[in-house]
Amino acid sequence: MLVSQILKTKGDLVFTASPQETVGAAAALLHSRKVGAMVVLEADESIAGILSERDIVRQIAKEGAAALSKPISACMTRDVIFAQPDESVDDLLAKMTDRRIRHLPVAKGGRLVGIISIGDLVKYKIQEAQAEADGLKAYIAAG
Repeated sequence: MLVSQILKTKGDLVFTASPQETVGAAAALLHSRKVGAMVVLEADESIAGILSERDIVRQIAKEGAAALSKPISACMTRDVIFAQPDESVDDLLAKMTDRRIRHLPVAKGGRLVGIISIGDLVKYKIQEAQAEADGLKAYIAAG
């Protein structure tokens, strides 16, 4: 299965923030939206970075509560790794595992078109394994 097919199923909604918003406000948004990361966009819609729960925790570990009043740009990941719509689930699982990341923004032609989490990929792999097991059970039962 390709990333584009997962996005068709889960949707292309991506929560975003500006680099000037505070880390505290971003943490509140992550919590209220029940997501683990958001893409940080400049005013011109270009991608400035990605902010994850891990980024926030690292900043708080360094600076304590003062980190919450800093701008997102102070702790976001700037070197964003992207997924392409035509990449496979297995390719993304390898990419995420190698780099120890849990979220990949999906870009097409330099434009943000979605976001894929490790949970999305694991969900697909579980469904795939269950469908294969059900097919084998049906085959055995018919024989």
